[in-house]
Amino acid sequence: MTNPADAKRDTVLIASYIEPDLVERMRAVSPDVEVVYRPDLLRPPRYPADHGGADRARTPDQEAEWLDYLSRATILFDFDRAHASDLPDRAPLLRWIQASSAGIGQFVKLHGYAARMPQTVLTTARGVHAIPLAEFCAMSMLMHSRRALHVLEEQRERRWDRFAGTDLEGRTVVVVGLGAVGTEVARLAKALRLRVVGVKRNPDTGASNGAVDVLIGPAQLAAHLPAADFLILIAPHTDETEGMIGTAELAALPRGAALINIGRGALVDEAALAAALSSGHLGAAYLDVFAEEPLPSTSPLWDMPNVVLSPHSASTSDRENSRIVDLFCENLRRYLAGDPLINVLKAGQLY
Repeated sequence: MTNPADAKRDTVLIASYIEPDLVERMRAVSPDVEVVYRPDLLRPPRYPADHGGADRARTPDQEAEWLDYLSRATILFDFDRAHASDLPDRAPLLRWIQASSAGIGQFVKLHGYAARMPQTVLTTARGVHAIPLAEFCAMSMLMHSRRALHVLEEQRERRWDRFAGTDLEGRTVVVVGLGAVGTEVARLAKALRLRVVGVKRNPDTGASNGAVDVLIGPAQLAAHLPAADFLILIAPHTDETEGMIGTAELAALPRGAALINIGRGALVDEAALAAALSSGHLGAAYLDVFAEEPLPSTSPLWDMPNVVLSPHSASTSDRENSRIVDLFCENLRRYLAGDPLINVLKAGQLY
């Protein structure tokens, strides 16, 4: 099925659903690149920018056609989740994969891609989700300070009792993780007049463009927790960050503080979190990620009145695909010119 005339031509295979106009945006980058888009062979999206898609079984003929596309693809837009385990064998010509997520490290590690596809460059979607994630954090801090959960409960009970909330000016937020998302979170927090303490793995490498008031390393986190009205977690899941927030760290926060987690669920000891919320020491938790996803129905977090649960959707926006394709097109231009790509996943990197 492969045309010998195309043997030296780069072929982009799109492995998850995107809008047709975005496909044309890809094709406009270069007439010398073949862009293959077969939405009839992909899992249909359940919502805008759904890269996992709903279940759809291919017929044997459709599967054979898809495997032929994989066999000659040199560039993959998004991971082929249906063939995640055997992708290195099915796509031997791959030289570059553009992911639709920033946090691909654990996925890449699980499937051993670094060793099995040493010739393939992997690029992440780092930065694409910064705006919606930062807005989720801003929403959470505003909800907490203005007691939005109390307001909603009072409305449900048809109860009219005036009360006092507070405001954010001069409050302290500790942001753990100062990549593209953390920097945008810090920028919005500064705009809301909060004092921002940023935690960066290598604080000597810069001050995040002035987005923070205090820049520290992970070893100094414990010393700053007692002043944190808000603790925001944006760090990746690594051996160093797993379980970094447990009983001692939650107890160190001032009474009534709020935890916001948009990083990974594994960063937090969920049993300790539930205990801190139940006791009232922790004022609230605004959670987009969990140790196990979907969150089991038996988790006590579901029924807690001081918890807001988001089903790992804080990063999702109906504008996401457009932003990812913009990044891909810039990287495609660089790829064709032989220039360094943006957001290359480095060896050993887990985010």
